[in-house]
Amino acid sequence: MNAATPSRGEAEAAELARLLPESGEDEWELPPGRHLHHKDVLMQQIDHDTDRAQPVPVTPTPLHHRLLRPAVLMPAAAALVVGGILAATLPSGDDAGGVRDMSSGRGATSGASVTLDRIATASLKADTQRVKDGQFVYVRSLVQENQGEFNGKMKLGAPFERQVWMSQNSAPVTAIGTIRESGKGASMPGQDLPIEASAVDGSPDSGAIPEGPDRPTYNWLASLPTDPDALLKKLYAQTRVSDERETKAQAVFDRIGDLLAETIMPPENAAAFYKAVAKLPGVTEVPDAVDAAGRHGIGITLDESSYATRSEWIFDKKSLAYLGYRGYMTKDHKPGGKPGEKGNPEVLAGSAAVLERAVVDQRGMEPESTSRRG
Repeated sequence: MNAATPSRGEAEAAELARLLPESGEDEWELPPGRHLHHKDVLMQQIDHDTDRAQPVPVTPTPLHHRLLRPAVLMPAAAALVVGGILAATLPSGDDAGGVRDMSSGRGATSGASVTLDRIATASLKADTQRVKDGQFVYVRSLVQENQGEFNGKMKLGAPFERQVWMSQNSAPVTAIGTIRESGKGASMPGQDLPIEASAVDGSPDSGAIPEGPDRPTYNWLASLPTDPDALLKKLYAQTRVSDERETKAQAVFDRIGDLLAETIMPPENAAAFYKAVAKLPGVTEVPDAVDAAGRHGIGITLDESSYATRSEWIFDKKSLAYLGYRGYMTKDHKPGGKPGEKGNPEVLAGSAAVLERAVVDQRGMEPESTSRRG
């Protein structure tokens, strides 16, 4: 962080982080998918205030306006620093505050349930490399994100390539990973930007994040139950909702989506996640879904009409391998603008296509298949 006097926006972000409630070991914070609204509002306000005050030069964070984010959260006493920018997590809603819990409702529709069972079976056949403690999970994706103005309408930018390296160290770390972007739509193309955790000023906590739901390493994912009922029970108990309009089923669905997007896990755990999703109420199949690379596949979504966003996971129609996902704005939901004209109630808010996953020994190292491209 810059040692100079913080801007008004940075000070407000630090104050928000200071006010967060303490997290117990058995609690999971607000999942990254639910940060779409709250975090963008905060980061846009920081940029807005910084532009007005101009006491300290600030470089835009690569995660700004991003639907896709690394699956990393912050403990209450810590702040996440991406490329030198402070980001704070807003507190989640109270589960008892009028939130509808649909855990006792029916599971996925029959078509989605059958498809998820097929996906689970296919995932068991995957030749997944075990990840060692000191290695990095590498994921290369094609991303398209919202680049609309603050408090304005959705506007998708040009697709760009993103590479991430996520630390698999089982010990608490502050150096969580690295992002590299390239292409017309990238905010800072060609630069390696660190993803780091940092303690809030005045806190005795170092800010280091242990492996766990806030930093899902291979080892931590492997420690989760492989029985889908036990896994779902754990997810329901440890996942918070973001506000009074969101159900627990929606929060759990998005939590699982975050854990599937940019990780590598044992096949047995992947299968358990898919079987657990089949038990969620409201999960449906989308016969034809398209990822950011234009690849057509089968979509899995949870259509929760009370909430303003909807996520759609996309799988290859033949191999049933995970391809990527799309996110939609489904209601008037400022900032972000109105969803669309009559008869077209949803607006695409962002999408991604996972092009490659690998295990590498060093941060910034590309797998051989990637380094030989082009």
